[in-house]
Amino acid sequence: MVCGMDKLRSVDAPLPENAEPDRAGQERAPHHTPRGHEDHMGHAGHAGHGGHDKHAGHDPEMFRRKFWLSLLLTLPIVATSEMVMRWFGYSLDFPGIAWVGPVLGTVVFLYGGWPFLAGAVAELRDRAPGMMLLISLAVVVAYVASAASSLGWFDLEFWWELAALITIMLLGHWQEMKAIGQAQGALAALAKLLPDDAERVTADGTERVPVEELTVGDVVLVRPGARVPADGRVVDGSAEVDESMITGESRPVPRTVGDRVVAGTVATDSAVRVEITAVGEDTALAGIARMVAQAQASGGRAQALADRFAALLFYVAVAAGVVTFAVWWLLGDPDNSVVRTVTVLVIACPHALGLAIPLVIALSTALAARSGILVKDRLALERMRTVDAVLFDKTGTLTKGQHKVVAVATAAGTPEATTAGKPPMTEDHLLAVAAAVEADSEHPLARAVVSAAKERTTPATATDFRSLTGRGVQARVDGTSYAVGGPALLREFGTSVPDDLRDTITGWEERGAAVLHLVRVDGADGAQVLGALALEDEVRPEAREAIAHLRELGVTTIAMVTGDARPVAEAVAADLGFVPGVDEVFAEVLPADKQRAVARLQERGLTVAMVGDGVNDAPALARADVGIAIGAGTDVAIESAGVVLAASDPRAVGGVVRLSRASYRKMLQNLGWAAGYNVVAIPLAAGALAWAGVALSPAVGAVLMSVSTIVVALNAQLLRRVRLSP
Repeated sequence: MVCGMDKLRSVDAPLPENAEPDRAGQERAPHHTPRGHEDHMGHAGHAGHGGHDKHAGHDPEMFRRKFWLSLLLTLPIVATSEMVMRWFGYSLDFPGIAWVGPVLGTVVFLYGGWPFLAGAVAELRDRAPGMMLLISLAVVVAYVASAASSLGWFDLEFWWELAALITIMLLGHWQEMKAIGQAQGALAALAKLLPDDAERVTADGTERVPVEELTVGDVVLVRPGARVPADGRVVDGSAEVDESMITGESRPVPRTVGDRVVAGTVATDSAVRVEITAVGEDTALAGIARMVAQAQASGGRAQALADRFAALLFYVAVAAGVVTFAVWWLLGDPDNSVVRTVTVLVIACPHALGLAIPLVIALSTALAARSGILVKDRLALERMRTVDAVLFDKTGTLTKGQHKVVAVATAAGTPEATTAGKPPMTEDHLLAVAAAVEADSEHPLARAVVSAAKERTTPATATDFRSLTGRGVQARVDGTSYAVGGPALLREFGTSVPDDLRDTITGWEERGAAVLHLVRVDGADGAQVLGALALEDEVRPEAREAIAHLRELGVTTIAMVTGDARPVAEAVAADLGFVPGVDEVFAEVLPADKQRAVARLQERGLTVAMVGDGVNDAPALARADVGIAIGAGTDVAIESAGVVLAASDPRAVGGVVRLSRASYRKMLQNLGWAAGYNVVAIPLAAGALAWAGVALSPAVGAVLMSVSTIVVALNAQLLRRVRLSP
């Protein structure tokens, strides 16, 4: 039977500052419970995309069908056009040829042009002029001009240009929706990770039930190779679990009794029984989908700039169209005034501009999600490119929040051993005995001792285990009674640290290590200290890489904040490669005061990113220019952070910097291309160079507009080449 009273033992190092009691009552590092979300995963993929939220619900398949049918109708319109026949030197003549353009052109206008007309009505209703209104304006003007030509009001054949305009617009829109749909596929992929059914454990064995029927408290059997159907806790068995869909890390991680598992992860090598703790919208997977969708729908400074430019372009296009029509009419060329006006309206369509930012947002957040980086706020991601100081919380971020045996020391010998001619106890023997005594304890320090013994030697077997409240534990090994504990244990048995161990233990304590003593209780001369073990919160190996990576990216200041004593903090900082005089260590900081460390860095003119994982980090995460919750964090930490790292890997912070710089660069490139295209193309469409024989027809204008859209889409796709890992 495990006794929880050994939790009160006294050792010489503080427990993690954000520790919380587990069900046995002992102190342990916090778990990371992803927050629930408000939207069904099935709905997450339909979130708006910045300036393109007016396209929400547009189906790429619908545009594909409309494009192909409109193309089939456009071909005979073009083939029977007198203008086209003159260009290519052929002639067609059959009864009703004059009606091919008006009839089929009207069908193309109503069928193919309907999405644009409906979008224009929505923009007018919302008083938010934009891309759809400009397209519809061009299409309507072209249709009216064509109809007027067929009625004899103008000597102008326009049906083939109208049909070509709509068909090419449909092509561009289809490719745009297809590209955004591919980026949104990250959300659909998350939803597909959940199995359709699960094996629920019953009194008679197991039964297969739909995942939707699972409730909190159910126990399910997850077989090798199967996916976990809902968030839960392992209650029987152990397995290597592939969590790459959550963390982005390909290496499976061990999960045993008491460990949390997440819906959609895979048990790779053996079966486990899992007690369900969250289902449906409360699972971590659903929360991830919500955050990805929220990020794709959120805007930033670049998006706001694009939206303002699109609205401005509507008024510029209308004004340019009016001026073009008036100038060519006054020049005595009414036919050309219509052609030029329509061409201006087509060229001015901000299709590429509307796609420039939303597609980059969609691709960058999808790319981040696949790497375990969940972007909650687009503005936070944009700011990350300007960060020049990164402040890490120590416990659970730069360190594992779990103690590890880092040193073992034995006493030179006891009077009994010397008299009997026996050598002093070896380090491995001491560790084996200490592990045997600690074997039945669930205290984190006890588990660390047992784990270290298994790595170095074969633990002995103990009997008569009992907990000594507030002091340690005691058990019998090979007929001898031993105890393991801190200073309070030594006072309990009226003994002290041998002189030959005193300097060693003092050095450990100055580093902030937790010190456990192995005491032989029933010696002839009373209790004797046989040796000691030093346990420290283990520094993450990847933390050193993370800091080196940030330096390579140009981050000038690395800082750490902790509640530990300054000698402990400085020892950890030195281990991590902090540069004295450049990097900053904030030690002995109360949890509530961590935000002051952020403020001190900001007062020096630094743009600060705060990285933390606990509830007590939330104020600092909110105060920082960019808040990054690591290890999926707690509910409060996630609420306060703009970016969430699913894995407890600080190296991903550098990935956020890389992604921020790459996505912002793509946004500016796309905005520059889209804006520059319109600045150059509108005067050409208006006929500014008509005197030199340079003139753009509406159909050619539509082609150029679609080419501009494709260029923007291809440029955004280059984001896929960005490596987020060092």
